Amino acid sequence: MAGRMVRGTAIACGVAAVAGLGIGFAVGQPVQPEDVQSARVLPADLCSRLGDISVLLPKATNAKLTQTGAAEITCSVKVSERTQPTFSGAELTIRITPYSGRRAGAGESSFTPTEMAKAAFDRQPWPVVNDRPYPTKVEKIARVGGMDSRVSVLVQRADLVVQVDYAAHPIDLATAQQAAQVLADRAIWESK
Repeated sequence: MAGRMVRGTAIACGVAAVAGLGIGFAVGQPVQPEDVQSARVLPADLCSRLGDISVLLPKATNAKLTQTGAAEITCSVKVSERTQPTFSGAELTIRITPYSGRRAGAGESSFTPTEMAKAAFDRQPWPVVNDRPYPTKVEKIARVGGMDSRVSVLVQRADLVVQVDYAAHPIDLATAQQAAQVLADRAIWESK
């Protein structure tokens, strides 16, 4: 009786091993590192390519965008009202992030850079802006009678996500949003 039980267990283990091997081949191999697409390389002079941003800053300044980063590039400038003869100030940050692919499980194709960028874009809970060439979200805050505006715009195109944060006074909210959207589109264009 014990011999039959041992023999039955051995047969069951053999059948399970063969079935597992067959299922493993049917499902496929895990994604290999060479199957995952790397992130694009952004131009080293990307911030200077964005053009003249002086119209977004107080008139009595000659500040320029400063570039930091290599894989993800940040362009920023800040003009404090303490340095101005008038009650005006501005702060601008443009963050350009190229996404790479990501490994997936066995039998699944790897996640593409575009899928990864879309996932990052979708995580931001801001309201969607309609009638735009690329998926766009925006967050807006107006203070001090509507002339102290803070706008954040998030735009996704293919494997890129661009976030523009623009705060200025005096400026109305609609003008600030339009300026931030134009800069986001320009950053996408110049990242090619």
